[in-house]
Amino acid sequence: MNLAAILASTDSGVIGNEGGMPWRLSTDLRRFKRLTMGFPIIMGRKTFDSIGRPLPGRLNVVLTRSADWAHEGVRTVNLEEALAIADQHEQAFVVGGAEIYRLMLPYCQAVHWTRVLADIEGDTRFLWDRSEFELLHDEAFPAGEKDSVPTRYEIWQRQ
Repeated sequence: MNLAAILASTDSGVIGNEGGMPWRLSTDLRRFKRLTMGFPIIMGRKTFDSIGRPLPGRLNVVLTRSADWAHEGVRTVNLEEALAIADQHEQAFVVGGAEIYRLMLPYCQAVHWTRVLADIEGDTRFLWDRSEFELLHDEAFPAGEKDSVPTRYEIWQRQ
């Protein structure tokens, strides 16, 4: 299984606020699209609701405890089914939110982390333990024209 998490967060673990992202990062969204195009993306229902639609060019997989939740263009699964889907593909990505990262990170071989370099308030947090991972790539991105804050893009590989 080649499963990776894609995560944008502050160093204090903020990943969201009031059902959305508390920053604007056009540069990061373009990278996200480039990385995930053609591969399954696994997310929780709240993350899907914040996006509002299936993302084109990818198998959209929503992990939910609600057996009756459904949306056109989305495959609704439990944890075991999500892992089976990831195992059937060359690559799959976990894209949030906090509870899904907690459940799926133990199965991830890599983390693509966009470190948001600002002190931002938020009501959704996820902190991850990097002790089992090795930093492979680290690149600084100043805030571009359509970015509200500077970031660092890091790729961590499980040891």
